Amino acid sequence: MFATLSDRLAATFKGLRGKGRLSEADVDATVREIRMALLDADVALPVVRTFCATVKERALSVEVSGALNPAQQVVKIVHEELVAVLGGQTARLEFAKTGPTVILLAGLQGAGKTTLAGKLALKLRGEGHAPLLVAADLQRPNAVDQLKVVGERAGVAVFAPEPGNGVGDPVVVTRAAREFAETKQHDVVIVDTAGRLAVDADLMQQLRDVRDAARPDDVLLVVDAMIGQDAVRTAEEFQSGVGFDSVVLTKLDGDARGGAALSIVSITQRPIIYASVGEKLTDFEVFHPDRMASRILDMGDVLTLIEQAEKAFDAEQAERMARKVSSGQDFTLDDFLEQMQAVKKMGSLGKILGMLPGMGEVKSQLDQLDDRELDRVAAIIQSMTPAERADPKILNGSRRSRIARGSGTQVSDVNNLVERFGQAQKMMRQMGKGGGMPGMPAMPGMPGFGGSKKSKGKMAKASRPAKGSKRSGNPAKRAAGPIEPVESADAPVDTPFDMGSLPPELRDLLK
Repeated sequence: MFATLSDRLAATFKGLRGKGRLSEADVDATVREIRMALLDADVALPVVRTFCATVKERALSVEVSGALNPAQQVVKIVHEELVAVLGGQTARLEFAKTGPTVILLAGLQGAGKTTLAGKLALKLRGEGHAPLLVAADLQRPNAVDQLKVVGERAGVAVFAPEPGNGVGDPVVVTRAAREFAETKQHDVVIVDTAGRLAVDADLMQQLRDVRDAARPDDVLLVVDAMIGQDAVRTAEEFQSGVGFDSVVLTKLDGDARGGAALSIVSITQRPIIYASVGEKLTDFEVFHPDRMASRILDMGDVLTLIEQAEKAFDAEQAERMARKVSSGQDFTLDDFLEQMQAVKKMGSLGKILGMLPGMGEVKSQLDQLDDRELDRVAAIIQSMTPAERADPKILNGSRRSRIARGSGTQVSDVNNLVERFGQAQKMMRQMGKGGGMPGMPAMPGMPGFGGSKKSKGKMAKASRPAKGSKRSGNPAKRAAGPIEPVESADAPVDTPFDMGSLPPELRDLLK
């Protein structure tokens, strides 16, 4: 969603690089470009004015003029101000000390309240709670049935005593739901309310009645992030008509300009607590202002990436792989498939790599990544026999032809996979011997991440003894081969980002 804004800001900061000192004219030009970028992103004008004034004031202060790298200092200032605009601190739900915690969802029709209710319930269930979904939207056609389907997919209970479609009183349903939750020991109640195509008096009165019946601990306003300035106006009207505690942004994975996220907090003084970033029930994140600001400035979001990796990779599986590597056992195609499927659980490859710092420069290549390539690789491996997966060296021409026919691919695809897997095996053997970790070649179909003739030439050259390697004066030692120079542990890794903080499984697959 913030791709256009990120590109504009990156181009602006690129013009500051290499300058040992920033003049007032440089600062004015930079602030002017930032202002145009924010307005183009549909950020509210009062927010843009305040933001740019603060950035300019700080950019002309001593903290920049006395810095060793003024350009980086300006980027730091913009990052800090973006964090402030987005809310500063990460917001959390307020849970009741006694009795069930009641969460009321409010918003216009089409914002995604029903789907979001399921996403929130699934997240809370994963945290050890026992949520209950309440079908209090009795006006929209099939809203009750949709909530039942969403609840079934999320694996949570749904309280729906009325059929909906204009039948039933949402106030009575809400009041009964609280009593039902106390009886059945549900510690969280999520009330899905009705919306309208626009804010009107009837909607506000109904919401106030439902709110009074529910006695909620949290009122979450669900806002479609793709409606731009209308999102801010809608939030203001809900705030004056009903009141809410936090905002949930939906459709944050869309291609809109994203001004709502940068405006709504400053205008309403209410934090954004969650973000819906996809259609799946698992595409749901806690909104971290600092991480979102880093994404906008192409600094990456490694912390979110690590959290997703921890969910996708099984701790027992990782420990088993570590024992296997340390004991000297060979890394097999079954192991490769297992880790590749874990990476697939984290989402699309473009989304995963996009969370790494500096990847905005290869955004066009990330857009070309085909997630179906993982399925093709999996099909090739699954078309092999157990013996072939354990020892790919037995794959002769006829076997490779059979595998290609069984997986619906070409023999060249099988050859490519086997070649790259062989290089991955060598890496694992080196790790088991306590050696360094060379870069793992990219999987097929990943443009810009290895596999070129130039890179293959570099690897072949790297495999030869280095120039200047010493020969021992001892004939026995000299017969054993040249003594290779020891590389520094601090030698830079030839990758466009720092993967030192990633889990080993993800780092091994992405390098």
